Amino acid sequence: MLTKNSAVKTSFSGVDFSKYASKTSEFVKELASRANKKGHFLNWVNLPSEQLKRVDELYSMVEKFKNQTGVSKLCVMGIGGSKHTVEHMLGINGLNVRHDVVDFYSDVDSTSLNRFLYRLGDVTKANYMIASKSGSTFETKDGFLRVQTMLIDAYKAKGQSQEEAEKSAAKHLIAVTDANSEKSELRRTSIANGWLGDLFIHDDVGGRFSAFDDHALFTLIWAGMKKDDLVKMLKSAQEISELALSDDLEVNDALKEGIFWADAKLNGIEASVHEYMGSMFENTVYWHAQMQNESVKDTLKQVAKVPDAMHHSAEAHFNPANKFVFALTVPVDNGVCAENAEAYIGALTKSYEITGNFFKEEVETSGMGLTPEAAGAMSMIRAYATVYQEIVEAVMQGKELPEVLDSVLQPHVEFYKKNLKGGVVVPGRISK
Repeated sequence: MLTKNSAVKTSFSGVDFSKYASKTSEFVKELASRANKKGHFLNWVNLPSEQLKRVDELYSMVEKFKNQTGVSKLCVMGIGGSKHTVEHMLGINGLNVRHDVVDFYSDVDSTSLNRFLYRLGDVTKANYMIASKSGSTFETKDGFLRVQTMLIDAYKAKGQSQEEAEKSAAKHLIAVTDANSEKSELRRTSIANGWLGDLFIHDDVGGRFSAFDDHALFTLIWAGMKKDDLVKMLKSAQEISELALSDDLEVNDALKEGIFWADAKLNGIEASVHEYMGSMFENTVYWHAQMQNESVKDTLKQVAKVPDAMHHSAEAHFNPANKFVFALTVPVDNGVCAENAEAYIGALTKSYEITGNFFKEEVETSGMGLTPEAAGAMSMIRAYATVYQEIVEAVMQGKELPEVLDSVLQPHVEFYKKNLKGGVVVPGRISK
């Protein structure tokens, strides 16, 4: 008999789940029938259990990568899911709080590059993880080529020959990309230049669903996550996956969250709000917004961090002329602020419950972040709830679902990508 994951606790108001009870098995069957099948982009369903097999390998690779250069900083070069999932996972696990162990670069303008280089001080004092599924993403390739050139120039300035400098630069670089060198330009570059290791963006795992893929786990390990904690996080995520494929709504919080958002749409409420309380969620907001925009393809949902967002959002949220549904993710406070935090959450809860349909998600905390179990559970719930929203809406309206779920695809991204081609942008180009 399955029991609820104890690291995340949810409570709902305003939604009559009994209306959906007769369809619960259909929702679950629809998702389960597609999971882990080639071309369905649902390979994240069992990714945590697959990654558990590679924990020792990943820790060994991080150690080798550090040892071959002797540096303590890792720079992640990637965009979208290659960046936001990593930032989210660092934040909720209480790592890189001073922003001194891991840095990010995902921009294409000179000012941002100058700011990045200013933070580094010396390009040879950091290692660089280049993350791109295809290996040809313009934004990522542009930054990588610039840093690679700078590394070579820095070693030449120290008296090394061109060949020696290229070999020294290669020790600072590692690729996270498609395993197939025929598909990935970056994989070919990694092999040709003798970069360390094999890190993968797994097949049929979209960027926003990749919280447990190699780029995130490798960075968590680099930032100091203990092996036992990493294992706990992955096991908790996989437990959620098992619960999310259960037709027992009492234990399936992921489906209930999916139903909650679908119920709003089915009842004509377009605008919705999901707020996260606390600084550990600053980057979770970006990741969740990406999930919303790319999967649900809905720009009406507000995803924000509180308390910051409360004063400038409340005027709209509590205006009777506006119809919203609300969600609030909050930490379980065990520290010196506990009484005020609980009272603040209570006040927000009362306000939201009076205003519209609402659910509260309480996540267990430890130190400067969530417990590993809560980090794994919450991240996996978000992925399932997003996909379930599409399924619930379609089933309840008697609509036929597409061959591949819309929520896992992003065909419209190609609209802008095609305009970058044909020599419009040249990765690494130095302006005269």
